[in-house]
Amino acid sequence: MDWIPTLSEWSGPAFTRIVDALAADIVSGRLKRGEQLPTHRALAGTLGLDLTTVTRAYNEARRRGLIEALVGRGTFVSETTARTRENIPHTVKIDLSMNIPPQPVEASLDVHIAQGFKAIGEAAGFSAYLNYQPPGGSDDERAVAAHWLRRRIPAAQPERLIVYPGNQAIVFNTLLSLASPGDVVLTEALTFPGMKAAAEMLKLRLVGVAMDADGVRPDALKAACKAHKPKAVYLIPTLHNPTTATLPPKRREAIADIIRASKTVLIEDDAYGWLEPGISPIANLIPERTYLAIGLSKCIAPALRVSYLLLPDAAAEQALRNALAATLQMPPPLMVALVTHWIRSGIADKIIHAIRNESAGRQRLAAKFLKGMPYAAGAHGHHLWLPLPPRWNRMDFLGRVLDRGLALVGDDAFAVDPASPPAVRVSLGAARTRAELAQALQSLAETLKSPTQSVQVV
Repeated sequence: MDWIPTLSEWSGPAFTRIVDALAADIVSGRLKRGEQLPTHRALAGTLGLDLTTVTRAYNEARRRGLIEALVGRGTFVSETTARTRENIPHTVKIDLSMNIPPQPVEASLDVHIAQGFKAIGEAAGFSAYLNYQPPGGSDDERAVAAHWLRRRIPAAQPERLIVYPGNQAIVFNTLLSLASPGDVVLTEALTFPGMKAAAEMLKLRLVGVAMDADGVRPDALKAACKAHKPKAVYLIPTLHNPTTATLPPKRREAIADIIRASKTVLIEDDAYGWLEPGISPIANLIPERTYLAIGLSKCIAPALRVSYLLLPDAAAEQALRNALAATLQMPPPLMVALVTHWIRSGIADKIIHAIRNESAGRQRLAAKFLKGMPYAAGAHGHHLWLPLPPRWNRMDFLGRVLDRGLALVGDDAFAVDPASPPAVRVSLGAARTRAELAQALQSLAETLKSPTQSVQVV
């Protein structure tokens, strides 16, 4: 309650300067989530302002998601800047079906967006980004991205990099370039629904490869490559969606050897890689045979629609650049400019760090509520994979939790082979706050322990 904002550093009306100072102190770490703020009257007295000005400032800060008022207790720094969704079905109180990153207050996304666009406007003006841009990003945007990616992919070069509007666009365009209707593409037995949708649209035949707790099995992949002669192998090696498995280093080496020996190529979906930055992509082992998709949707925010595709050679780079121009023309220029600014200034790393920490906290919360129940999770992942007890079938379980106002996703959304064991994906990042997540996890745990509904025979 000792917080005193420094208003002289900001311009504009007094109430907006209070809000700007508050946001800056959250970004800097001077104010922490849950920290209590002075009362309206106390802050007005300290700053020598009228009560109406401070009340207006607090109302604006609350509208931005920076603070929250608790009746009878006071005003506190928010846990999150995420707002309540208004477009979810009325039967759903807490939607854990979307696998999205949380928005902790420490990430300060609203502030960084506003500051980033201000910097872009001052440097080049916004109209510069309202014309057609080069398909795949400008030379500067690709150079900044390649320099950033070299921390994880030492061989990353701008001339082998294309900026795409999201990993889904990369998956579709890469398949479009590599395969023809009827061709086989291998993937894990459970895979990203977007991959299934793209293969169906392109009339490709997906073949699922057996997995275990560590991810796709090398012996099964080798046998599938021999039997099917696939045009490509699509894998999510890190924090796999949906099973959360992360391939160990030795298994990555084995898979790289199989890809090379089979004379096929790997589409490596690294959507979650920045959440586990110490893990080396398979692309580092076989760069000449890998299309590496690195997205920001799962480590910053899905609506940014900025991803990077690293390609094996010049011919592949030209083919995918042409595919981008023919299907989507270009990534969204203003979004790419914002992300480039964040990467260059180090803000992207700070946001990702805050989201990783929040994800780890949510995983610890899940471990508390689901103690004693078998499930799979990654320490910094946004989701967990929960096999259902034998007494439950998928549809009955999803229906029961929906009756409690909770939305999850069943294994059928991910299964390449429809005979997959019943399980559900629980997306921890989708809850607006940890308190909301705790409520959802409590309901989930109670449902898992409850008996199935018996059918009365008359």
